[in-house]
This record gives sequence, structure tokens and C-alpha cells, in this order.
Amino acid sequence: MEPVLTLSSGISLKVLRAHDAGTLYTLINRNREHLREWLPWVDASRDPRDTRRFLEKSYASHLRGGGFSFGIRRRGELSGVIGFHGFDGANRVTSLGYWLALDACGQGVMRACVQACVSYAFRDRGMNRLYVRCATKNQRSRRVPETLGFVHEGTQREAEWLYDHFVDLEVYSVLAAEWEGRQSGKAVL
Repeated sequence: MEPVLTLSSGISLKVLRAHDAGTLYTLINRNREHLREWLPWVDASRDPRDTRRFLEKSYASHLRGGGFSFGIRRRGELSGVIGFHGFDGANRVTSLGYWLALDACGQGVMRACVQACVSYAFRDRGMNRLYVRCATKNQRSRRVPETLGFVHEGTQREAEWLYDHFVDLEVYSVLAAEWEGRQSGKAVL
């Protein structure tokens, strides 16, 4: 069964499928300059077929129990993507990546989406650790794990090639026991 996460304020997360390619491509294309600042895959998404291939792979991975992408919908409109890069069952670790259209930024949308995905990973997928990597200078992206109480583990120097230069990545993580303690209001040492 496909997870659908319904959040407050008219936000929902639904697994993306190949039939969403046109809508997703249009959103990417409208936000190309905004997304390209921090995301290395934007130039490789040159037409809806590229987006369709990505969604086919993502959905096939979902069916095998692997990583997949949710479409972020606000009041029914696609506004971005949040996805699990994979689920390491042996070590019970996963990681998230995310992006929003420019007009959805600064409204707490991604914070709510990350919060829902962290709870899903721990509660429904049995993960113990979840991490996020954000470019050092990408303040908006970094603010999300920071405000949710993730631990800053450190900086990976020149860890990602961004078109014509390397960028450093900040690594943030949260453990299931820490998250559970915060959600129930208990302090966890």
C-alpha cells in the first residue's frame, strides 16, 4: 500500500508516479533558476521524458521497499518533492532530500514535510537514524533540520559537484529515540 501523509494546512505527501511527470517537469521548468542554485540534477532534466524516467525508477524502487519520492501538494497543487534516498535495513538508516518551488518557500511547508517523513521513517519503516545533507551556504535548507532539533554532525568538505565547482555539505541527523522523546515531550539523554 502506498503511503499518503496528510499534514495540517492543506499539505499532503503522495508517492510520485510516472503519470505525474508532466506536472513535475512544468514545476521544475518554472523554478529552474531557483533550483539550479543548489541542486546538481536540474540541467539533466531537459524534457518531460527525463522526469518520467526518474519517476519510473523512483516508483520501481518504492515497490521493492527502497527509496522513493513524495510529491508535496499544497491545496492540491504540486509544490515540490521530498524523498528517501534509500532504506538501509541492516543498519536501519535512511536519508532525505527535498526541494520546494520558490513561491512555497518561507511558509513552514518543508519543515512540516520533513517532520512527517521523519515520523514515517521511524514509525512505519523501522529506521533508527535519519540524516540530511545540505550545502553549507544553503541557509533555507539547513534551517529545516536545525529547527527540528537534528544534531549537526559536521561538514563534508567538497562533497558535491555543483555544475562547475564543489560545495561543502553539512550533515544533520536524528535518532529514533531522540525523535520519539521530542514528540512525547520527554527529555532524552
